[in-house]
Amino acid sequence: MSRIIGIDFGTTNSVLAVLEQDGSTTTARFGPDLLDTFRSVLCFWAEGEGRHMQLRSSAGPAAIAAYLDDPLDSRLIMSMKSYLAQRSFTQTMLYGRAVTLEQLIALFLRAFMAASGIDPAEAHIVAGRPVRFVGDTADDALGEQRLRAAFEAAGLAGVDTAMEPEAAGYRFAAGLDAPANVLIGDFGGGTSDFSIVRFDPRSLRGSTVTSLATTGIGIAGDAFDYRIIDAVISPLLGKGDTYRVMKTDLPVPPEYFSSFARWHRLSLMKAPKTLRAIGEVAAMSRHPERLRGLITLIEDEMGYQLYQVVSAAKAALSRAEATVLSFHHRNIAIDATITRADFEGWIAADLALMAATVDQALAQAGLPRKAIDHVFLTGGTSFVPAVRALFETRFGVEKVSAGGEFVSVAEGLALIGHDRLAAG
Repeated sequence: MSRIIGIDFGTTNSVLAVLEQDGSTTTARFGPDLLDTFRSVLCFWAEGEGRHMQLRSSAGPAAIAAYLDDPLDSRLIMSMKSYLAQRSFTQTMLYGRAVTLEQLIALFLRAFMAASGIDPAEAHIVAGRPVRFVGDTADDALGEQRLRAAFEAAGLAGVDTAMEPEAAGYRFAAGLDAPANVLIGDFGGGTSDFSIVRFDPRSLRGSTVTSLATTGIGIAGDAFDYRIIDAVISPLLGKGDTYRVMKTDLPVPPEYFSSFARWHRLSLMKAPKTLRAIGEVAAMSRHPERLRGLITLIEDEMGYQLYQVVSAAKAALSRAEATVLSFHHRNIAIDATITRADFEGWIAADLALMAATVDQALAQAGLPRKAIDHVFLTGGTSFVPAVRALFETRFGVEKVSAGGEFVSVAEGLALIGHDRLAAG
């Protein structure tokens, strides 16, 4: 008999849950620390030359380790999920070879399954998909089509799919004992998705969950990290500064800092022409030491370490009113106090878009706010107090709960798989 598996292939992390015979779920554990999550990244490098060149790869934590060990001669691929619905992205070149997005994700999925210890031939898989894929021009139908194709290319044919926010709230809804309208917010690394479901445990046909609305937006944890970098880090590395040419003050090119949206993109700036250009601007700038710090960051491939510090500061602000973001490396010395109020000001526009997306879900369901009986939040960004406050203000503190912030989607997908098979 096939094992029922839920796979939450995420922008930043992926999780696999297995339905046990007693109806409970367990998550696969990875690495020496037995983590529930597996980083959604690939690293490529070449061995040999010419006709004898072989393309090698690793996935997850091993991929990050391989990249940090030799960033100049390796290529890190991350946030693959973010490109699924983008028609403009079809393939990338890896050491002279064209590789499609589906092939990249399939390679990751094979490594992910191998690391979980699950035999794909013995698995009935339910995979999650976001309500709205990332991107202003995202084609959601294309996104799901590509996702299915990637699973098939990984040898995981016949995969079923379910909306991630509904999966996130599935266990929560199953614990209710009366009919209820439940708003579910699922916050990932790249997207924030919302569903309104009607749960009726007293139905004559047995417990039923009816989807009333699904909405989503391409803003989540990664965007919040970038707001901190843009407000705190970038100005100390030259953003907003000026340099003088022929007695005229010019702004430091803002494109120097656009790569901060994703830490691995900093490595793309490590080209002699780019570094020379930054150096020339630094020599004429009001604060040359700042741009020299940027050069050091790029040359020494410190993007990953910087993002770890930023992510830790964001997490600290969920527990305290202020924290110190500290990053030191060679000629870079950053010790910046950040208050929760500062952070909430930086993400205010993002929160407004999230709130509008929640209101869209209510309109789609045809329900007023008071008709929502419960709100269930999951995903790492649900820890951010301002995010939680968005829901407590709208629906009441007593209605809002959270849980399984990193594993609830995968667990819910496994439970959905069981119920779908039982229903025939």
